[in-house]
Amino acid sequence: MIKGGFSILDKEKEAFLESVYQSAFDYERDYGYCTQAVIAALDDHFKKIDKEVIKAIHPLAGGGALVGDGTCGALVGAMAAIGCYFGRSKKEFENNSEDWRFSSKLAKKVREKFVEEFGSVICNDVQKEKFGRGYDLWDSEDNKAFNEAGAHEDKCPDVTGKAAEFTAEILLEEGIETAHS
Repeated sequence: MIKGGFSILDKEKEAFLESVYQSAFDYERDYGYCTQAVIAALDDHFKKIDKEVIKAIHPLAGGGALVGDGTCGALVGAMAAIGCYFGRSKKEFENNSEDWRFSSKLAKKVREKFVEEFGSVICNDVQKEKFGRGYDLWDSEDNKAFNEAGAHEDKCPDVTGKAAEFTAEILLEEGIETAHS
């Protein structure tokens, strides 16, 4: 069965997912803000992401407002991308059917893969997994140490790349058109 232009065993799919990973990795490494990096990479590879979403999710990076105690921004970006395709619109608020749960079901799949990979959804916990400790990004010394430890060289870009890749795989399974199809 072919969905999104790929068959389940297709090497093109593997290359596509690697390209999504690398795009998110590069955006995070070069520009920071994991939430935006995930959405930007998925926007490069899939059709129909509203460009305003990239702007709207900017302050949700680093556990939300860069405080670290909330959900990792890479996962937030991934779930926001799911919502771009399957979320409920304002117009649909009054539709009280079970259909509104579909986007949450898909977001839960991304979340489960994320937890399996990183052990938690909390930014500081993911930092502890990747760096051996969490950081206070508002403290100038801690922020400096975070960056010196490779935050935007390979650690956060890897988390961001994997979140984008997990999401891309689900979008393909659900038949979302790629930007090149």
